[in-house]
Amino acid sequence: MENIVFLNGDFCKAEDAKISIFDRGFIFGDGIYEVVPVINGKVIDKAPFYERFEASLKKISLASPFCRAELDAILDVLIAKNEIVEGGIYMQVTRGVAPREFFFPENTPPTFMAFTFKKNIINNPLATTGVKVASVTDIRWKRRDIKSTSLLGQVLAKEEVHQKGVYEGWMVEDGMVTEGTSSAAFIVKDGVIITRPLSNAILPSIRRKLLLEHTKEHGIKVEERLFSIEEALNADEAFMASATTFVLPIIEIDGKPIGNGKPGPMAKKLREMYVEAALKEANESK
Repeated sequence: MENIVFLNGDFCKAEDAKISIFDRGFIFGDGIYEVVPVINGKVIDKAPFYERFEASLKKISLASPFCRAELDAILDVLIAKNEIVEGGIYMQVTRGVAPREFFFPENTPPTFMAFTFKKNIINNPLATTGVKVASVTDIRWKRRDIKSTSLLGQVLAKEEVHQKGVYEGWMVEDGMVTEGTSSAAFIVKDGVIITRPLSNAILPSIRRKLLLEHTKEHGIKVEERLFSIEEALNADEAFMASATTFVLPIIEIDGKPIGNGKPGPMAKKLREMYVEAALKEANESK
């Protein structure tokens, strides 16, 4: 089956999609991106996804080339053309093609592209086994609230933990956990979920936002505060959350077990709640 992508207003085969070497996304990483999950052939969590997408664009003074209704149509066609039942969509906007100068170019149309991928989200076996994490130094820039395409810090961190044979890295700054290399970070102690508060130090994770809404609805206590790796090692549970994993339990950090070294009940409960809500949203949008 052909892989169909969307680039600057056109659907085309992936091998036919061409972007200029002078695109500012290629030269400077001057752009933002989003990843949105697809469940049962439908995009879910649309409202917070668009809110963060538009917020990131505004923060770098870049206008979206399409309105929400137009983006809805583009994403629906991509899903249909690529027969995506479960997986995700990656979309990216850059400041466009211009001579290499650091200041913003004038009257330059943005570059917009999107593509799909298939992934087992609902029945991910890692939800049963749990995953291992290693701590890494957070070397990223100071505006992590922007979902920038400049991801070298995360790439280096991800490779470091990959070489250690673990699934994810928890980045640490000034002795405190910021977030995962591609996920939000949580620990659980005495039935209380602990996660870092929103600031420029972390991405405003959509999964984090929605999970906290679920915890409020179900009367689960949450503390938004800083925590260290040492506190995480003494926690009852730890878990991560992202667009295409939802909730995954963490069973080990830096080679040391969390709790009894097995997925904990809170992570399991939150995952079940999130999956139920995702399936309901997908089915209702048909």
